[in-house]
Amino acid sequence: MPLLRRFRNLARIGPVKVGTANDRRGREKHTAACTAPRCGFSAEYHTRSAAELAARTHRCPIA
Repeated sequence: MPLLRRFRNLARIGPVKVGTANDRRGREKHTAACTAPRCGFSAEYHTRSAAELAARTHRCPIA
């Protein structure tokens, strides 16, 4: 069964959304996910600045 995450502190940097949520153990995780169709980029980071850096430097392979 997938985990339902409640994201907070959402920001949009280009086509990428950055959000903060807690994992199953209560630790804070930061996620960057591209919202462009057929892109499929998403990653979790330990710090918010790392997630924002990934969002700023992401280039969609689908053009």
